[in-house]
This record gives sequence, C-alpha cells and structure tokens, in this order.
Amino acid sequence: MREPGYRLVFLDRLLVALRHGVTHDVLAAWFEVDRSTVTRAIGEIRPILAERGCRIENRTRLRDLGEVVEYLGSTEDYAILDATEVRARRPAAHTAGRDRFISGKSRQNAIKSMVNTDSVGRVVFCGATVPGSVADITQARDSGLAGLLVGSGARVLADAGYQGPNADTGSAVITPPHRKFRRNPPAWYEQHHRTQRQAHSRHRIRVEHAIAHLQNWRALTRHLTRRTGFDHTVRAIAGLLSDHQHIDRAQPAR
Repeated sequence: MREPGYRLVFLDRLLVALRHGVTHDVLAAWFEVDRSTVTRAIGEIRPILAERGCRIENRTRLRDLGEVVEYLGSTEDYAILDATEVRARRPAAHTAGRDRFISGKSRQNAIKSMVNTDSVGRVVFCGATVPGSVADITQARDSGLAGLLVGSGARVLADAGYQGPNADTGSAVITPPHRKFRRNPPAWYEQHHRTQRQAHSRHRIRVEHAIAHLQNWRALTRHLTRRTGFDHTVRAIAGLLSDHQHIDRAQPAR
C-alpha cells in the first residue's frame, strides 16, 4: 500500500533497504524515484528491522548481548562466537583515522561484526560493529561480553583468536587447546591434540555456516554506502535470517 506523498510502496522500501547492495543513486534510477526518497526509505526501514532482534523459541526475540547471555544461562545451552568482515568504502584522502578500516586479515577496507549462534547454528545475535583493524578479542571485550559471562552459567565456543577472555570469564569461553609440546612432541600427544582440535572445529563450524547465510544477502557482500549505517544493516538482516531459520519446513508457514 502506498502512503500519501510516498512514491514507494512498503515492499519496495524493504527491497531498497536490504535486498540490493548498490548505491542510492542506482536504486533511485531502478525504482524511478528521487535519490532523497531512497535515502528516506532506508533511514526508516533499517532501524525498525534492526531493533527487532533475533528470534528464538516461542517467538521470543533477543535484542542485545545481555539478553543472549541470560537466555543461554537459563537454557544451559552454549553459543558459538565468531566475527565476519564486509568490504567497505575507503575513507576519503587526508581523513583522520583513514587506516582504521584496513583489516589485518584481508588487507582491505572492511567493517567487522560479531556473530553469535546457538548450538545448532541459528543466529541469536549479530552486531557490536567495529572497524576492520580491530582484533576479534578486542571487539569481544569492548562489547561487554566477557563481563556478562562471569557467573552467568553460559558458555561460548570460539576459535583461537578469543583465547584471552577465557581466563577473564572463568573458562566460560571455550577455545581450542594449547599446544604443550613445542618441539619434538610425542606421537601420542600429536594424535590427542589433533583429535581435540577436530572435535572443537566440528562444533564451531556451525557459526561459519550462519555467516555464509548472512553473506548471501547482497547488502553484505560489499557495503557501498555510509559506514555509519552498516550496524543497522547487519542487525536487520540477522533478524530476518533468524526468522527464516525457525520456520518448520514440514509445516506450512503461519
């Protein structure tokens, strides 16, 4: 339904806000509207979808890390933690902090978001957006996750990049085992160490699958618009993905 004075119907505004990963000028040409109309639609729709949070059982929604940790502690479930990077426009020349967005991993200008899934790989949180140069462990600490985990009963499965918060949270963050023998390790230890790491990876791979589903959205393949709006974009898409992950394929959708 088209609102008075608005040339974009609601469905078109959804498509403008999330589906197409192109600039506002291109969207305006596609939908035959003014660029300001596209900017207005994006500014209205993305924050609304972002504030919905991620869906869990009984249609409950989790909107921040505090609610996620409380949910995990009450259900005795564990989360799987990782970070994902999306390429972004490079800040203009001679701009202060221009190098902050250069990722140490990909050597490209990127924005990084934290992704948490439950034990079966369904997204329960996505956000805490930071520039690409920020380390994964720094992002987790600055988001307040380490403090929330202390005494909560929740557990988080993570890769080796998060080994620091393990001591800060009373072993609530579970990371791959350290290698005790650096030189000439016994054969039995090599086999034991490899088995432990493989078991850890088998569980943690579910968050990689969730990240792949997020990046199926063209808006997250490369961020072409303002970097300040990326947090709303990734949180909105994560909320829609969590809805999709809770649809029972055996029953007709209600």
